[in-house]
Amino acid sequence: MTSRILVTGGAGFIGSAYVRALLGPSGPPGVTVTVLDKLTYAGSLTRLDPVRDHPRLAFVRGDVCDAVTVRRLAAGHDEIVNFAAESHVDRSIEDGSAFARTNVLGTQLLLDAALRHGVRTFVQISTDEVYGSLPEGAAREEDQLRPSSPYAASKAAADLVALAHHRTHGLDVRVTRCSNNFGPFQHPEKVIPRFVGALLTGADLPVYGDGGQVRDWLHVDDHVRAVELVRTAGRPGETYNIGGGTSLTNLDLAHRLIGLCGADPARITHVTDRKGHDRRYAVDHGKISAELGYGPGVDFQEALAATVDWYRRHRSWWEPLLTAV
Repeated sequence: MTSRILVTGGAGFIGSAYVRALLGPSGPPGVTVTVLDKLTYAGSLTRLDPVRDHPRLAFVRGDVCDAVTVRRLAAGHDEIVNFAAESHVDRSIEDGSAFARTNVLGTQLLLDAALRHGVRTFVQISTDEVYGSLPEGAAREEDQLRPSSPYAASKAAADLVALAHHRTHGLDVRVTRCSNNFGPFQHPEKVIPRFVGALLTGADLPVYGDGGQVRDWLHVDDHVRAVELVRTAGRPGETYNIGGGTSLTNLDLAHRLIGLCGADPARITHVTDRKGHDRRYAVDHGKISAELGYGPGVDFQEALAATVDWYRRHRSWWEPLLTAV
């Protein structure tokens, strides 16, 4: 079935990877894509350069909190995949207002527009952070939400608003919750490009606290492949965890990156931990594996090396962004 897909946040790190996958040689035939993106500090049209001239791509600069724009675009689309979000935890701790606005109000306006204009499917992109810190085991989709940061709380709220639209109105809503992403074109405020940028510019590696925080790592290509499985074959009203299968402490990650960069381990500097820093995230992706056949397909160490190489070769892309971190 051909489809007209509105991808919000499609100039961001993960959203742009999804758009490139949709319009690439292995993408679904006949799909047309409209990207709606506000182009904040975290958005960049250069991420779309590989498909910028594609005849089935349109770009609209706009805000998901602009009801007029959202309704106009929803009227011409069959499906919405909502990547639009403020996503940096540290920024949410400093000021959570933009997170409540974009992540909650923006999602509400998109859902209202989807209902008003008969959008067939709405995919809400979320995060494992909604489950909060886990001392052991892995979060399943039916587990209680225990967000710690204003960012995580805003994403949990958006998930619940989206699922309420399914239960109340029958809208075909599907929610995905991913673990920590990495790969090319990620903004250097995030931990892997931040560490790599420090190593490549001669700076120290700032590790929060003792560095014992555990994260599950998911390559962005695996993530967007899973999102596409959910869009095309997921069940209405369901939530799907998307994990990468590689859990590391932040300190272990730092040492791996030091090895790939040939740097001195003495470059690691332990800094004061941030407020509300969750100790451990982990998601069980057994549901999406059993129902949709998803499994991580990228070897972590190979992908990490390729990511370091990408940042080494594209300093002109990320170095100007360091001033925004």
